[in-house]
Amino acid sequence: MTVAEGAASALRVPVELEGRSYDILIGRRLLDDPAAWQGLPRASSVVVVTNDTVAPLYADAVEDALRRALERPVSRIVLPDGEDHKDWPTLQSIFDGLLGSGCDRRTLLVALGGGVVGDMAGFAAACFMRGVPFVQVPTTLLAQVDSSVGGKTAINHPLGKNMIGAFHQPVRVLADLDVLRTLPRREVAAGLAEVIKYGPIADAAFLDWIEAHVDDLVALDPAALAHAVRRSCEIKADVVAQDEREGGLRAILNFGHTFGHAIEAGLGFGEWLHGEAVGCGMVMAADLSVRLGRLDPAELPRLERLVARAGLPVRGPRLGAARYLELMRHDKKAEAGEIRFVVLDGLGRAQVQPAPDALLVSEVIDAHC
Repeated sequence: MTVAEGAASALRVPVELEGRSYDILIGRRLLDDPAAWQGLPRASSVVVVTNDTVAPLYADAVEDALRRALERPVSRIVLPDGEDHKDWPTLQSIFDGLLGSGCDRRTLLVALGGGVVGDMAGFAAACFMRGVPFVQVPTTLLAQVDSSVGGKTAINHPLGKNMIGAFHQPVRVLADLDVLRTLPRREVAAGLAEVIKYGPIADAAFLDWIEAHVDDLVALDPAALAHAVRRSCEIKADVVAQDEREGGLRAILNFGHTFGHAIEAGLGFGEWLHGEAVGCGMVMAADLSVRLGRLDPAELPRLERLVARAGLPVRGPRLGAARYLELMRHDKKAEAGEIRFVVLDGLGRAQVQPAPDALLVSEVIDAHC
């Protein structure tokens, strides 16, 4: 049985990569549907990597579906929840679990959780036995529309977010919309930041649609969610297919992230959710775009209103411009110590702006913090 035959109601978004193509399946009741797990690489065993928040909700159903679909033993590794655990000791605990269970290079890993679990399980999959296959099963909106797609895996370092990692593509992404109903409101808002991002950088019409349906998205309307997740994944899949390892075009997906990562690192990872920092960072990046003469000034309050309607902060913490600039120079997108920003070249278009004048950036920070 193929995936299409079994999970017929799922929306399918292909990620086209030479030799490493895979599907994103988007739908309802996917986790416990054995058909959604058909066609995966033949495995000697399966290990579900999850956290102590998600495991009680979904791990049993996923493991049961995997046993029925793959007819292989399935075990579980449970990590502590939270961005502050996205580090070496927690990564080491995954390796301890894999080696302690006698796993080999034909083991299949399943990342069941939000962006932290997906990044850490993916990084473990990239390193264990020099690379084993893994499946992304994102359980947050942010992970469904962004971090589960594209093969970026990493852990944090005290000096910067996602500074240590590898590119390792999943073999499938299962985005079950039903799991979003258990998310706290704050997590929903954080995910909407990454949905909103795709409009300004790549699709002005999608931005119009988000403005018209943001209340439906906040309320987790199934039809609105299905469209938002699908269109977000389509845009990201297209960008990743053109630039898998972020040599150029893929950098536009970091709109708002240079400011946002500085907020996360400056406050301490986990104080603000990633999407909250990105939401505020997008407003700051749009202001920078205006000051550089790239964006119509009228679009800045428009984006700020939308970010606020999604339930996201539009004012950053008062770290001081000097501290922001220091943190940005440690961002992984910086080159030779020069900060790089994604700026809007009109709505629906974005490009990387290297090293704008520090005084200009400071003015943006002071205006929004």
